[in-house]
Amino acid sequence: MCDYSLHAVASRPAKVGETLITTTFPGTSTRGFASELEPAVAVCMLPGTEVAFASDVKYDRRWIWTRTLPWRVGQFNQIAPEAPDRHHDAIEFPDGSRVLVTQLCEGQRVTVLQLPVLAPAAERSPAAVAPAAMSSFFID
Repeated sequence: MCDYSLHAVASRPAKVGETLITTTFPGTSTRGFASELEPAVAVCMLPGTEVAFASDVKYDRRWIWTRTLPWRVGQFNQIAPEAPDRHHDAIEFPDGSRVLVTQLCEGQRVTVLQLPVLAPAAERSPAAVAPAAMSSFFID
């Protein structure tokens, strides 16, 4: 997803395997993810998207001090999505800590590892499995 403050910015969904960069979008004070080839296009992620940073994560709270987390992997999520007019997009790390995407320092490289499964396995169509493949699971 893309935070409310990026609704006026061109956007597209994230793709598995692509490397993105953290950036501040023109005309906003909001940071987010973009492709280096399309720096003005926000790349939006669904909650549950797994990402890997090229180095330890750096963030700030718009103060002069930058903080570093010892993590390089995380999962995109949202904080209080029901609250209007505030930033929700965040990365959650293995220790449970979360950093708003808009607080990530610019210029960090992030690779999209995995997108979330949208439909639970029970809701997937059984027609997607070939009948021959199904019969191989049974012992005669």
